[in-house]
Amino acid sequence: MKFFQIDAFADELFRGNPAGVVPLEKWIADELMLQIAAENNISETAFFVPASDGAAGHYDLRWFTPGVEVDLCGHATLASAFVVFNELVPSLDQVSFETRSGTLVVSREEDGWLSMDLPAIPSTPLEDDKAMAVVTDLLGVAPVALRGSANLMVILENQEQIEGLTYTSAIGPALKQIDFWGMMVTAPGRPGSGVDFVSRFFAPAKGVPEDPVTGSAHCAMTPYWAERLGKKELAARQLSPRGGQLRCVHRGERVTLYGQCTPYLEGELKI
Repeated sequence: MKFFQIDAFADELFRGNPAGVVPLEKWIADELMLQIAAENNISETAFFVPASDGAAGHYDLRWFTPGVEVDLCGHATLASAFVVFNELVPSLDQVSFETRSGTLVVSREEDGWLSMDLPAIPSTPLEDDKAMAVVTDLLGVAPVALRGSANLMVILENQEQIEGLTYTSAIGPALKQIDFWGMMVTAPGRPGSGVDFVSRFFAPAKGVPEDPVTGSAHCAMTPYWAERLGKKELAARQLSPRGGQLRCVHRGERVTLYGQCTPYLEGELKI
């Protein structure tokens, strides 16, 4: 099996979020895909096969962390499209993936970036004294607000607080106490930086202590910041140690994320 490792949401090597990409002619066993993802030991490995309709650029796509299969992964979708565009079918400018989260379309833009159409993930205010106490104790700073979506969204006051965060083993047990498996922490970008919002993302329960750049989290953060800032087009940066940049557009029930990819590795899996 061919194998690619792509740094997604990155304009240079060793930035953004590494994604494994395994193009297949037909599906292999779920257990084997999970074992491959665990062996790769990066946040997600994507597997895709040609769609049953036989149309060019149509694929069925699945994503696995080192521990579980997940319902949505933005950076591994971006990386999969990059492999199609640059290694498999260079004549294409658009690919369509059928996934657990519906049809996801990725297009090649004229500036070399890729645009990815994803579902917007709604969030609602979380008025929970226990959750606020747990998060404040965990982060050492009181959040401006908490919101609930597929994961916990923690809003802090400024970028400096986001920069000061570090992963600790206490994050997993703390999130379990309040019934969340992942936590995005976000704040306004530093004034004058040209970045509208910044973030970090932690999901130890899924085998990802800190995710370098998280497309799915931006599906939840983009609607929030679009409403708060009164603008549909936003510049975002995830402030993990590797770091990554995105352009985000809120389109009602959909979000378009723009990112770049840098190839790191190409090889073969000996299974």
